[in-house]
Amino acid sequence: MPALRFSLLFSALAIFATAVPEGFAYRSPAEANRRRGDCVFSGAINVTSVATQLSVCQSLTINNVTVPAGKTLDLTGLADGTTVTFQGRTTWSVRKGFAGPLLTIGGKNIVVTGAAGAILDGQGPEYWDGLGSNGNSSKPKFLTAQGLIGASSINNLYLLNTPVQAVSINHCNGLTISHMTIDNSASDDLPLNKSGHNTDGFDIASSSSNIVIDSAIVHNQDDCVAINSGTNITFQNGQCIGGHGLSVGSVGHARTAASNTVRHVRFLNTSVTNSANGLRVKSFFDGTGIIDSVTYRDITLAGIAKYGILIEQNYDGGDLSKTHAPGAGVPLTALTIENITGTGAVASTGTNVAIACANCTQWSWNNVSVTGGKAFSCIGMSSDVPPGVCAS
Repeated sequence: MPALRFSLLFSALAIFATAVPEGFAYRSPAEANRRRGDCVFSGAINVTSVATQLSVCQSLTINNVTVPAGKTLDLTGLADGTTVTFQGRTTWSVRKGFAGPLLTIGGKNIVVTGAAGAILDGQGPEYWDGLGSNGNSSKPKFLTAQGLIGASSINNLYLLNTPVQAVSINHCNGLTISHMTIDNSASDDLPLNKSGHNTDGFDIASSSSNIVIDSAIVHNQDDCVAINSGTNITFQNGQCIGGHGLSVGSVGHARTAASNTVRHVRFLNTSVTNSANGLRVKSFFDGTGIIDSVTYRDITLAGIAKYGILIEQNYDGGDLSKTHAPGAGVPLTALTIENITGTGAVASTGTNVAIACANCTQWSWNNVSVTGGKAFSCIGMSSDVPPGVCAS
């Protein structure tokens, strides 16, 4: 009997050994008994093998991994409560025309952390052509948070050189993102036809709710954050550099009512520097939906090229349409703009505050100083906006 038991054990171990996928580092049997479900991937990985192992991993370490060209590192099959740690440098090999995303993460009560010094490298310069999503060749979005629910969090990730959009948040509820850096500063020194474009920092859509983004640093070439739909969303203690500012919208052209609804959004204690715009709320001239209870508070502006504050209900793909009047189909109610510091922040060729409304009511506008540019003859603004904000 002892010999038989030994033989069965040996056979089982042999089968287990031959099943190790490429790039997967199993611990010794003794250590596995102590730390069951602790999975480590390193080196050149097979993304299919990774995906098939996720459900048995209670902790997952991505250590100096290279993802094959044209492949997504898909972490949407994680077991509830899994912790994911990125160590070293994670690099995505380049394939032109790949639409991505490079990385997807989903699940319930998932905790994702970047270890000290960890970098996730999207190799943006290999894709950048100054056209972004508008070019003839597809480019991959970087990270999609897809259905992260419960008390999920993403902490201390450093995303370097995103080909186009950095973080897309879809169908998430209860997600907190803290101390994330999105660094596309390498584009600043490149010629226009080699630069990044459409490199949004955070795009929030698909009726996501209860989202907090805290202490993010975003250096990019498009919206620092754009909230296209969702409820109870907070962006706070952030730094936005080089992009298009803090945006709500564009709202009004999604397929469902929920996807055209933005409620209870807060932008708090954030700086916007060397950017095209500071604060921006926009809805389509012919759209339908709701924008309600949006707050911008304690925002500092500097080096704004175009608009310090832009609120428009006539968006048509470009700001302040010259061919379409503001539409009333997306009412903008309970907007609060408070403690905005931007004295001398706007370029002389830019505009301090521009408002084009057809259905804007119940605003609160207090302690706002945005100067340096031109005054704008506002259209249909809420009666709560004090005199002197717009041209007479």
